[in-house]
Parts: sequence; C-alpha cells; structure tokens
Amino acid sequence: MSRLSRRTFLKSSTIAAGLTVIPGRSVYPQGRSAATSYAANEKLNIAGIGVGGRGGGHVEPSFQENLVAVCDTSQGAVDGCLRRVEGWSKDQGANKPLPVGFSDYRELFDKMVNQIDAVFVATPDHHHAPVSLRAIRNGKHVYCEKPLTYDIAEARQLTLAAREHKVATQMGNQGRAGEAWRVLCEMIWAGLVGQVTEVHVWTDRPGIASRFWWPQGGSRPAGVDPVPAGLNWDVWLGPAPERPYLDVYKEGRFQGKRVYQPFVWRGWWDFGTGALGDIGCHAISGIFSALKIEHAAATWLVKDSGDTTEEMFPSSSIIGWEIPQRNAMPACKLFWYDGGYYPPREVGELAAGQEYPDNGLIVVGDKGKLTTHGGTPRLLPEAKMKDFQKPAALIPRCESDHFREWVAACKGGQPAFSNFDHAGPLTEFVLLGNLALRAGVGQRVEWDGPNLRCTNRPELNRLVQREYRSGWTR
Repeated sequence: MSRLSRRTFLKSSTIAAGLTVIPGRSVYPQGRSAATSYAANEKLNIAGIGVGGRGGGHVEPSFQENLVAVCDTSQGAVDGCLRRVEGWSKDQGANKPLPVGFSDYRELFDKMVNQIDAVFVATPDHHHAPVSLRAIRNGKHVYCEKPLTYDIAEARQLTLAAREHKVATQMGNQGRAGEAWRVLCEMIWAGLVGQVTEVHVWTDRPGIASRFWWPQGGSRPAGVDPVPAGLNWDVWLGPAPERPYLDVYKEGRFQGKRVYQPFVWRGWWDFGTGALGDIGCHAISGIFSALKIEHAAATWLVKDSGDTTEEMFPSSSIIGWEIPQRNAMPACKLFWYDGGYYPPREVGELAAGQEYPDNGLIVVGDKGKLTTHGGTPRLLPEAKMKDFQKPAALIPRCESDHFREWVAACKGGQPAFSNFDHAGPLTEFVLLGNLALRAGVGQRVEWDGPNLRCTNRPELNRLVQREYRSGWTR
C-alpha cells in the first residue's frame, strides 16, 4: 500500500475534504478517459455492479444516462434489472439497447472497459474496494455505497487512487446531499454549543426489541445447503475465505432467519462491517466534517453483549474514540451505541417516561447541547429553540440528489460532497471502531492514523489490511 508522510496526507486531505443475455454488440460510443471534457448534454456510459437491493435504486438514474452493463452474482437480479430497463425504454420511446449482463465484474472489465465511463458499486462490503480500485485504475469515475471499504487500508488506497487518477467519486451516504449535516456544521462553527467535548451517536442496527435487522452474535451453523440456481456463489465469496453456502438457520435463536443472503451478510466478519459499518458512515459524516476530524488517537470497547465470536460481530456494543486537538478545536470524545444501547439519559436530558428514538446524535459542548434525532439539528433543551435563528449558510447546498451530484462531477462539475477525500478518511475512522471490538472490552487501541497502525497492540495490525483469496486482487 502506498504510504504518505503525515504532512503530505493531511495537506492533500484538507484540499478537498469539504467539497468534496443479451445483445452481443454495443451501439454506445467508446468510453472516455477520466480527463475527458463532457458537454452538458452528453451522456455517461455507466456500468452497474450490484443491481439488486440498494443497487436497484441506482438503475433508473443510470438509465437516464447510458446504462451499458450490469453485473450481479444473482441472475435473478440481472434479469429483473434488464426487465426494468426494457420497460422504461419502451415507455419513453428511448429505444436504447439493453445493457450487457454479467455475473463476474472481472469479466465485465475485461470485455467492456473501453465502453464505460463510470461505475456504481453496490455489492456487499467485502467487494467494495476490489471493484472500485479496478475501475479507478482504468480511469473510470466511481460511485460506491457505504462503507467505502471493508478494511481500513483499503480506504486509504481508494483515497490515494482517486487523487492519482483524477476521477470523480462519491460514497453512498445519501444524507450528504441534504440540509441537516450542513446546518450541524454551521451551528457548531457559530459557537452555539461552545467547544465540543463529547459526541454520542446511536442506531437500532443490528436489532432492537421493536425492529430486527440481521443476526449478529453467534457462530456459523453446521451443514451445507445447495447453491440456488442462478447464484454465482464463488464470485459472491470473492476475496473472502471459501465456505459452503447456507440458506437459513435451522435451529437456535435465529431459527428460520437467513444466514448470508440477502442483506444479512452484514453481521459476518468475513463479508460485512457490522452495525457500525452499516450506519456509521451515515451518522458520523456530518460531525466528522463539523469537528474537522483527521483521525482518532485511540479507540476502545466500552461495553458489548458478550456474544462476539470469530465469525460474527456482537449483537450490541458501545465504542469510544478519542479525537486529538485540531488547531483551535480541543480534544474530545465520540461514543457509538448499537443494538439497544443508548447514551445515558442525562446526556439527552430526557424527561420522565421519555425514551430515545431509534437513531440519533447528540453533541455536548461546554456552553450547550444539540441533537439531530429529530432530523434538522436542534438545541437542547427544546426551550432554547424558541428564539433560535439559523446561522449563516457557509457550505454550498446540493442542487440535485446525491447520485446526480456525482454525475455532474463526472462531467466536470464541482466535486461531490462525499467524494473519496471525505469518504476515505471517514471510513478509516469508522472502521477503526471494529478494531476495538476485536481488542475486547476496556482494551485501549492506540492509533497512528497517518501510518495506519496500532502502536500498543501490534497483533491487531493484521486486521488493518486483510489477505485476499487466491484469484482476487486489490
């Protein structure tokens, strides 16, 4: 992995952190290099990698450009995507050719690399970096779902590769196109809560009493199930260690629930990044910008449910980060709660009988507090909102949606607000919390951010950059 000196990396980070079966021939033009200039009405040739689930939401905006290839390990997802595209084309009289379908993105790049300009990536977490790096190194613009990568080192690699190849990038934390994080930054920068000392962030993932998302806290079930027709299981495993396919849990507390697909792969160390990886890049993005965080000094596991295994994340956890001083901003702490854990009641100034909502954030300063768990940031206690006046807008607003913001950047517009100069360092910070889970309750993980290494627990450094299975490269 490329290394940077502290000064070089932090300087370059700061520059952009704030802006941040099927027809055999194609009638689309050859793809262009990332440095190519586009006229405003030109269409991008986009490849979609992962078109079921979350990726399905990117199919229609990509069709508004030129969706030239789609890839998914599920043939059902590919077929469903092609039916949608065919329907839109007929409805709009567009007469566009159907995209070419694949089950292996390596084949897609081998056969069509010269016919695409950009890709969106909506695979499980363990594929994010291999796909994105392959695209970037071929000069293709990249939109990648969150978390940006599976491991910390991959996040740094993507940040550097995107700069080197001068491609337009965006991570799919869609709230970054919205108003709330901008107002959060502007309220903090206006001094409305004074100097920030603590931040508390929580989520209902992976499950609370009122809502179950996916299994965590357990071991791999015994047995083997037949691989479903139309599923390329070997490619789905990708760079992760080989294992047999399993469909549902046949006994135990997760009986009847899916084991790996769809969506529930998130709770497995080999494929996902847990509750933190799922929601952290959404929930922490705004405060990461507001506090101008570069990296953490340390992280530790405050509390967990005691059911972590070598296979799965715990069903609940509390994780803390220590953030060092940044210029005029003093050192502070950030705490993460998932699976039914919440901040102490006094932090949120909860009244008798009042409970925390499923997801939220509270900022504690030496002169006040604010919260975002109602949507737009609000001061605490609520009485302080009576005479509240929103501070001056300092951050440009997004004039479109999150995906189209990236499309505009691909065509030479302003960098997208979750480009990899923001998303890479943010993902490094978020995934550092998973090292705390590996270390155990109360074990402090001292962190050298610029060099991506744990200084007091060197045995954890093997987890900073994983080994890929044979046949897969980073």
